[in-house]
Amino acid sequence: MTRIFLDATTLIALGTIGELKQLTSFTGELVILPTVQNEITTEPAQTNVNRFIDQYAVETTDPAVQDRVQQAKEVLAEKEQNGDVSLIAAVLAYTAEDRPVGVVSDDQRVRTTARGLGATVTGTVGVIVRAVEEGLDREDAYTLINQIDSHGLHMTGDLREKAYSLIDNAAEST
Repeated sequence: MTRIFLDATTLIALGTIGELKQLTSFTGELVILPTVQNEITTEPAQTNVNRFIDQYAVETTDPAVQDRVQQAKEVLAEKEQNGDVSLIAAVLAYTAEDRPVGVVSDDQRVRTTARGLGATVTGTVGVIVRAVEEGLDREDAYTLINQIDSHGLHMTGDLREKAYSLIDNAAEST
């Protein structure tokens, strides 16, 4: 089964509006690593992430990550282990063993690096699109995009239009 590692960027965006349940549209095991969880310091996102972990039995550890932390620090040119380093360490560990791994992040550096190392990558908009593919109503998805935009993610007009287009395509293909 694919392990899907969640980044603070998406957890904050969805946690702020109380919509973390949209992450359950993915088929795979969701993982929120401790270094990522420690980066979520704003409310209500922090409380909602803690509730999400408990309610959906989300994994919060992965022993394979620690074996690749030093390599991930080098890849990202980081001195300390932070959430980004942990995510890339997970990708390095899984791809080294040809195991499927996914990353959900809006951080461009994390996305580019993870994709380049062989992970499947998406972001907050991709989470909403996936939820539409799994049955979320198109209008509800538009509302989520607008809520995310007004509560912190701050999309450009182009990104918002692209999100609407992806939602429309997903709704029409279901």
